[in-house]
Amino acid sequence: MTKTSVPITVFARTTSSPAHTYQVIVPIDLARVFKPWGPFPGVAEVRDQTGTWNRPGTSRQTWFTDGSKADERLTEIAEGHGFAYELSGFTNVLAKLVSGVRGEWSFLPDGTGTSIRWTYDFRPLPGRRWIVAGPFKPLWTRYMRAALTRMVTVVQETPGGIMEE
Repeated sequence: MTKTSVPITVFARTTSSPAHTYQVIVPIDLARVFKPWGPFPGVAEVRDQTGTWNRPGTSRQTWFTDGSKADERLTEIAEGHGFAYELSGFTNVLAKLVSGVRGEWSFLPDGTGTSIRWTYDFRPLPGRRWIVAGPFKPLWTRYMRAALTRMVTVVQETPGGIMEE
């Protein structure tokens, strides 16, 4: 994060183990959990993925329900604990607001389950920080929370977690 970036972080808890939570969320079907919300489109599909989504350097295009897209590149993997990626090349309104976004996930032991932390660190374009840090931030936070709630449901419904053992 830089001094001018705008981080947005959401948290959730699941009763599944960190390893199981990681194994489900890293390759999750984005269209299943990123649904349209408020002014934001959902994810329609992922195209042109260059390999399995478990190695730094793997890239793909995320296409949204409004026909726009973004380029995504996996930058870090901490097997079983977290991962990070970069989003750029937006063709929607974000192209006018940010030069890119760094996404970061961590899965931490929390009693018999997992505490999930997900951060989007937006890099605003010159003169646009006030929009991203102001009216955009609470809306995007709600969008992230809705997606994360769906992800926790998928984690807990996927065999292999604590609840299924």
